[in-house]
Amino acid sequence: MTGTLYIVATPIGNLSDMTPRAAETFANADFIAAEDTRVTVKLLNHLGLKKPMISYYEHNLKERGDYILDRIAAGESCALCSDAGMPAISDPGEVIVRDAHARGIKVVPVPAASAAITALCVSGQITSRFVFEGFLPTNRRQKKERLEALLTEQRTIIFYEAPHKLKTTLQDMQDFFGGERSLTLCRELTKLHEEIKVTTIADACSYYNENPPRGEFVLVLAGAEPPKPAEAPTLEAAVLAAKADIESGASPTDAAKKAAKQSGFSKSDIYRLLMKS
Repeated sequence: MTGTLYIVATPIGNLSDMTPRAAETFANADFIAAEDTRVTVKLLNHLGLKKPMISYYEHNLKERGDYILDRIAAGESCALCSDAGMPAISDPGEVIVRDAHARGIKVVPVPAASAAITALCVSGQITSRFVFEGFLPTNRRQKKERLEALLTEQRTIIFYEAPHKLKTTLQDMQDFFGGERSLTLCRELTKLHEEIKVTTIADACSYYNENPPRGEFVLVLAGAEPPKPAEAPTLEAAVLAAKADIESGASPTDAAKKAAKQSGFSKSDIYRLLMKS
């Protein structure tokens, strides 16, 4: 009988956030697939558990993924976890989940904390509609293309960023979105030095130019303002446009005809007002 792949969320900082169901899943699994076994063993020690583990990370996805799924297909159960938070969210776990479904393997979520949602709910930004961008590309051209694609995004946008890249990312955001856009920076969520700062992009740039960033960041950016509706054309404006064409040499008939086509008002109404003025 085929086993099961459990996708197990782990605390994003505070070990007290470990759920009883997650602990039970670790205890009952035949083996654990971890992004970094050195990180996960600390969690298992906290739970008083000893389990066989296998590393599964970005650079061994194919080889280890096939090996893990082969074991599950043979009847074993596997608890997959990342270093912190929900696996498969900005995490290599998305590949093994996709491949498990393709092979008909049962996938069971064991949810808990996610840094993106945790940050969103305390950000003070609009939470009803949002998009998750995760880490921006490291390639400069690709990064700028991604930011440019988000210029008109009206939903709240969530990013992840490492401390050594934060200042560059904030400057890029200011270049694309302007300095006045509202931004919430969440640092070290659930940990001892947790910080939630509601500010603007410009003020964030200034602050972190003076204060070196420390810890992992979640950036929650306000969406773009919706475009202002175009003002409805008026008959008076159409007449003024016709007058301008007449001053440029057009006949009143041709000017009224052109203004009518552009504004939607009738040629006769525009011509009548032209003759009165």
